[in-house]
Amino acid sequence: MNVEEPARDLVPAPGSTPDEILVAGEWRRGSGAPVEPVDPATGRTLTVLAGAGTTDVDEAARRAARAAADPAWRALPAHRRARLLHRIADAIEQRAEPLAALQTADTGKTLTETRALVASAAGTFRYTAAALETAEESITPSRGDYLTMSVYEPIGVVGAINPWNSPIASDAQKLAPALAGGNAVLLKPAEWTPLVSLALGRLIAHVLGELGLPTGLLSVLPGPGGTVGEALVRDPHVGKVVFTGGTRTGRTLARAAAEKLMPLSLELGGKSPTIVRADADLEQALAGVMFGIFSASGQSCIAGSRLFVARERYAEFVDELVARVRTLRIGPGTAPQTQVAPLVHHRHRDAVAGYVDLARSEGARVRCGGAAPDGDAYRDGAYYLPTVMDGLPNSARTCQEEIFGPVLVALPFADEDDLVHQANASVYGLACGIWTRDHRAAWRIARRIDAGTVWINTYKQFSAATPFGGMKDSGLGREKGRDGLRAYQRQKSLYWGTSDAPLPWAH
Repeated sequence: MNVEEPARDLVPAPGSTPDEILVAGEWRRGSGAPVEPVDPATGRTLTVLAGAGTTDVDEAARRAARAAADPAWRALPAHRRARLLHRIADAIEQRAEPLAALQTADTGKTLTETRALVASAAGTFRYTAAALETAEESITPSRGDYLTMSVYEPIGVVGAINPWNSPIASDAQKLAPALAGGNAVLLKPAEWTPLVSLALGRLIAHVLGELGLPTGLLSVLPGPGGTVGEALVRDPHVGKVVFTGGTRTGRTLARAAAEKLMPLSLELGGKSPTIVRADADLEQALAGVMFGIFSASGQSCIAGSRLFVARERYAEFVDELVARVRTLRIGPGTAPQTQVAPLVHHRHRDAVAGYVDLARSEGARVRCGGAAPDGDAYRDGAYYLPTVMDGLPNSARTCQEEIFGPVLVALPFADEDDLVHQANASVYGLACGIWTRDHRAAWRIARRIDAGTVWINTYKQFSAATPFGGMKDSGLGREKGRDGLRAYQRQKSLYWGTSDAPLPWAH
């Protein structure tokens, strides 16, 4: 498919997806192992892609470097790059429904969620366009006969590696600021969920062609992380890598980046505490806790997977929570009534089940869930019941390790110091939720918790204007916001002499 094809054909229907990948603006079969995305609700193979191989990464990187250096792109004024981002946002919004349907087929998520993710992606491109147009370079205070200023320039080629849980939104969070910064991008989507990333690639390639910009600025390279991801991070043309995914993989990428002295941004795992104080509005807290862990079937780095409840309200709150969790509606993402959809893949469902079995061996009480649902409607899908457990110490593996599924572990706390100690007793520091009517207590706890994002009387709310990232093993750097744009550029200082007198030793 070339960039002149009709725009209406750019987003295929689920099941009719082509078998090509995007290598620096060219659609072709990859040289790597097959990639076979599966519909999590039915177990049906959606398509078989010829995935990217190391030769594809090498060629994409070389051609991306040329495209990034092309004066038609590198010298493009900020307001014209902003126009590109707005056009991409338009293209996403015009095809919102087929993009959402494709992502639901690929990931199993409910249409309600995938529609929100598509809208988020368009909003990210629009916000980044506005941030780009209003970004200022600075004249710095002079300390002599010269004028000094800071300017920002492209890095060149950026490698972006994304997970399978929210592809189009994660893609936009990297592609929008990378393109805004004047770079070319090699995007590696997850093996399990490449389809919506490829569809987004088609939209962006089409817009680049319409605007007469180098189409080699974007590649979409699905394939195994150990092959494609490693080749991408080690390629000499790649000047920065941004990664969202597991902490173990993040460490591997960081070691490879260190060998190149290359900047790296990592958004990694989480085991986020969600806190219910004795004075909380219980209706609000119950709904918020359930949304925080069971939306997206728990497959979210910021999922509130550790529940801490004030000891004096613990039994009452957990009993009511369990009763409500048992009423959640399980089903395919395409069904309007579904609240908890299947997990992304049968292998992942089995890994989640393995953690619940581990919790049982550690002494957990499984209060609800803890198994795949019964019935013919669930037989072929990667379903797992929303699960609540308690009876474990905070040191148990299932309280410390990221499960990435619809599994909540409940623990009591005695007082604020006990709460903060338990909440911070984790290698992670990504997010936190606090439910309380006491604004002073909320402020104190929010400042004491090790987390990059804290929600108070809400959860999983995001703004493209607000930086996002983690502490400790949850990552390095920040996405979103104005600083998120600068993360894809290099700062350069300029000095301009203002004196006619020669320097002291010039003669």
